[in-house]
Amino acid sequence: MTNAQVTLIQIDNYGPWTVTPEPRREVDLQTLQSRLYADLSQLVGNRKGYVFFTRFDNMIAVTNGIDEADHALIQESVGNRYPVTVSFGVGVDESPVEALSAATEQVQDAGSAQEPDRTEILRGTVLAPDERADDDVQIAHFDVNDATGKYTDRMNAFDSFIHIEQGYAELMQYMRRAHDALSFFVGGDNVIAVCPDLDETAYEDAIQHVEDTAEVALKVGVGQAATAQSAGMAAKHALEECRDDGHRVVID
Repeated sequence: MTNAQVTLIQIDNYGPWTVTPEPRREVDLQTLQSRLYADLSQLVGNRKGYVFFTRFDNMIAVTNGIDEADHALIQESVGNRYPVTVSFGVGVDESPVEALSAATEQVQDAGSAQEPDRTEILRGTVLAPDERADDDVQIAHFDVNDATGKYTDRMNAFDSFIHIEQGYAELMQYMRRAHDALSFFVGGDNVIAVCPDLDETAYEDAIQHVEDTAEVALKVGVGQAATAQSAGMAAKHALEECRDDGHRVVID
């Protein structure tokens, strides 16, 4: 049984900051967001977690194995490097969606994202060492079949992007609706999903749904481990097996 620990990362008072004392240049805001995501990805990644950018001012992390003190150190590091701070809410549940909902409530209950006095909130529940197990996190790594041949080498870059995004949107909504999974576009033609304990049939159904609705063919490798990084690496190896033997689903 999975037991996902999910952290919502929210920039504090970001909307008002972007227009104070006057509107800031969009290029500077985009640079700040991308650098903050990169730093958070490394800070959490060094502790065996994953961060997904979502809207950039809100990011979602899978943080199994990262305790409250680690979260506080990450906040401190961000505060030392950036003109903005971040708040964290942490939730735990066998359903990744429910874990995120619990994490979100912790941050929302502390005040609005645009309240200047809501700064560096750290609230919620982390898994105690004796509550952790080797199968807490299930990661699915989806990949578009022959994206280079079908899209990259045949269409202009924007139309290729549209096709990939349509497949991602269908997959994201289906996995959320049918399985309480959280799916994230991670660049190129790749989507990583944080899932409850799903079997091969569930993944076959998701792939078929995307093919039927968006005409995008997928394959997926699935891994399960105590941390997001270990599960993610297992998923990558399983995806390589898909590429080698032509299967649509391989579970490590």
